[in-house]
Amino acid sequence: MALKIYKRGQGYYTRLYTALIAFVIIATGCYVLHGKLKVYNVIWVETLIPAGICAVLGFLAYWLVNKPNIADFMISAEGEIKKVSWSSRKEIIASTMVVICVVTIMAVMLLVADVVFKSLFLYVIGL
Repeated sequence: MALKIYKRGQGYYTRLYTALIAFVIIATGCYVLHGKLKVYNVIWVETLIPAGICAVLGFLAYWLVNKPNIADFMISAEGEIKKVSWSSRKEIIASTMVVICVVTIMAVMLLVADVVFKSLFLYVIGL
């Protein structure tokens, strides 16, 4: 297993951010483990175990990001994202306003229906 970067330069940002996010998750877990191991009051146990796990899992994340089939998937995913036609800010604001208005109207209609049915059922059972 070599430490060579597979297809250097291709899918750079996708692989970089995937590895960074994986390492942040790993480091957070190791930090929590460090806090849990403080109960033993042995500096070697509470420090070396989380550090070793962090190092091993960090290397595993690096290896997975450079594994050929995973790296090829990330490279092609980044290529597809570059082809996407993103909406303009104006279109996004207009669409968001439509969604907010429709949700508000539906909420009011459900409120009215709920009040009507509650009144109807209370009338039918005689309360």
